[in-house]
Amino acid sequence: MIMKVIGIIPARYGSTRLPGKPLKDILGHPMIWWVYKRVCTVEKLSEVYVATDDERIKLVCEQNKIPVIMTSNTHKTAANRLQEVSEKIEADFYLQLNGDEPLINTDAITAAIPSNVPIDIEFGTNIITEITEPTQLMDPSNIKMVFDDNMNALYMSRAPIPYPFKSLNYKYYKHVGIIGYNKKMLDFYKNSKPGRFELIEGIDTLRFLDYGKQLKLHIVPECHNLSIDTEKDLEMVIKIMKEGN
Repeated sequence: MIMKVIGIIPARYGSTRLPGKPLKDILGHPMIWWVYKRVCTVEKLSEVYVATDDERIKLVCEQNKIPVIMTSNTHKTAANRLQEVSEKIEADFYLQLNGDEPLINTDAITAAIPSNVPIDIEFGTNIITEITEPTQLMDPSNIKMVFDDNMNALYMSRAPIPYPFKSLNYKYYKHVGIIGYNKKMLDFYKNSKPGRFELIEGIDTLRFLDYGKQLKLHIVPECHNLSIDTEKDLEMVIKIMKEGN
């Protein structure tokens, strides 16, 4: 039986630093178009949708023949938006993909799709990559990940963990914003309250670990996301795309 995996690109209009960024022009096309076209090259994805709460984004998607689903404007996290989509579209696995990464790493998307998905437990996947720059390690916006020998997530933090008290022989890894869920995991998220460490760290994905849910990690080498959060980021991505890289 072929597993049905759908990619979902959450898209909000109201970005604080770059309002309307899904619709920002990049070489004649809106940013969301570039993300969608790139994600569609991943063969393991059965379908790809944009999930938005904004009519302007919906209209642009329809004009560009991008499948779009309108969701509530009360969602505070992407996981909540994905859960609503899971109520409308049945699938074995739902993959959350960043709508502000027109150069999103397609190898990482593929790696986040498991060969089989448990249906009797809450289950998710998360992509991580090695931290190679000290500045990335100290940056609280980079979520550091700790995992066991079976690649199950144990904890995630804005702080550089673990602390090298007795050994320096250790590699640090950070979370990359590509996360997958089965339906049970999404339903759990909707029906649960923020956990203890989620409230302390301000990391919504920590809820799964707070409640002992399985989050399987996959390492993708040199997977450094280029998200567009400012006009300067936009100019840099346009420059890279013009150079053909």
